[in-house]
Amino acid sequence: MTVQYADQTHKSKAAITRSQEGEKMSRGTGFEALSFIHRQLDGLMDPLIMVDHFIMTAPTFGPHAHAGISAVSVLFEDSTGSFRNRDSLGNDIELAPGDLYWLKAARGAVHDEAPTPSSRTHALQIFVNLPAAQKQDMPSARHVPATEMPVIESPGHRVRVMAGKSNGVVGATSPAMPVTILDITLQANASFTHRPDPGDTAWLHVIRGEIEVELDGVHHRLSNDTALAAHGADEIRLLSGEGGQAVLLSGAPLREPFVQKGPFAMRDVGQLAAVIAAHAAGELGTID
Repeated sequence: MTVQYADQTHKSKAAITRSQEGEKMSRGTGFEALSFIHRQLDGLMDPLIMVDHFIMTAPTFGPHAHAGISAVSVLFEDSTGSFRNRDSLGNDIELAPGDLYWLKAARGAVHDEAPTPSSRTHALQIFVNLPAAQKQDMPSARHVPATEMPVIESPGHRVRVMAGKSNGVVGATSPAMPVTILDITLQANASFTHRPDPGDTAWLHVIRGEIEVELDGVHHRLSNDTALAAHGADEIRLLSGEGGQAVLLSGAPLREPFVQKGPFAMRDVGQLAAVIAAHAAGELGTID
């Protein structure tokens, strides 16, 4: 169990920029991931709790519950086949390459995702914390097909606005707090600039290649096993000499205490115990 209080006081932008290395993990022969956890950064990922960059080729986890968070699945376009998504809200959807699925679990929902036979899913699984005021909401979800995502395109870059907004282009709105999710592909010697909302946290992970990140004039070089978190940057510029791909997530930090145990992140120990008991009693729903 992790108790986290994300409340960062800072005097300069340089003091609140930090990179992290992913933790390698695998399950059987059908799942490999690079995992990034909030404890590595002492709250600097806020409102993110966890991001797993994974490849899945076989069913791995089975139905499992979430509460107090949003579980967001971001599929990359190089996935093949389909990724079956089922949940206790009654949804049963075969996600296509490039799709996004946002499950706001809130007071509790059961979820299951697995590649269909002969499929290969390349994706991110993101746990986004919910504010205390939303942790007891009814669960809800949104599926955003790749075909409905606006794209920012130039001779040097292609950016899928999977959620939120960038450079005046507006994508899907989450069923929870606003979060921007950008899938950014850079050609050789190209760049792309994103300006987050004032006060937002930004979290950037390189999917392939090598990316240089310029945050308000300070340069950081990232490889594909690292990520970078920053609070309060006015401008985020990505550059790549040989080309590459990265995902940029940005949103307002909650700066609220929470208590986490696995896929549950609740306001306090009492609320956490209550949702664990509700799950054990079958009260978070089932997948038929």
